[in-house]
Amino acid sequence: MNIKYQFRFQDGRDTEFRVTSEPAQLPAGLTPPAWVKLDYCQCSTCPLKANPEATCPAAVAMLPVVREFQAEDAYQKVEVTVTDERRSYFKSTTLEEALRSLLGLKMATSGCPVLAELKPMALHHLPFANSDEFVMRSVGDYLLEQLFAKRNAGEPDWDLTGLVERNKRLQLVNQALWQRIHAECRGDSNLKVLLSFFSMASSVSVSLESQLRKLQARMKGEVA
Repeated sequence: MNIKYQFRFQDGRDTEFRVTSEPAQLPAGLTPPAWVKLDYCQCSTCPLKANPEATCPAAVAMLPVVREFQAEDAYQKVEVTVTDERRSYFKSTTLEEALRSLLGLKMATSGCPVLAELKPMALHHLPFANSDEFVMRSVGDYLLEQLFAKRNAGEPDWDLTGLVERNKRLQLVNQALWQRIHAECRGDSNLKVLLSFFSMASSVSVSLESQLRKLQARMKGEVA
């Protein structure tokens, strides 16, 4: 996987980020800020053991983006081109939506053992996905996992109970990450991005049944 996000601002500035399937690493010689340390607002369900040198994988992945955009206005318009091995996507949108898409991808591929549950979706990344698309893809990927479990003599979870539990775990991670960067951001872009990303995970765990009814109505051509 090799995905490039290119940002063009209205004042002519350009910047880009690349995301691969390999976990992000701190640049050599860089002393990580306090919020990147593993024991800083560590997730309550984090299986990693903290020590003075340990860092949070998700925070390490987010660090370059946070530093680049920490003082930016979330509502400003940007032109974003996303390129992977197969195609390119382009959208003129707000910085908030663009960063939500980029950070979601970075978090899923960061090496965080909890966020790793999102890596299959990251491998088939859909930039700028809205809430309905997130739910559709999340449910679809989970059902595919259950099909493979059945084929390998496992016990499939057709009722999606595990999906709800998974997204509860993701909510805890998102909340902890929001706390990590709260003091770092002078603008509002990254805070709004994490809150928006958090609301997407919540839509699956809090109201899965209503989300499924909406999807069923749309697949039938009805108005939900």
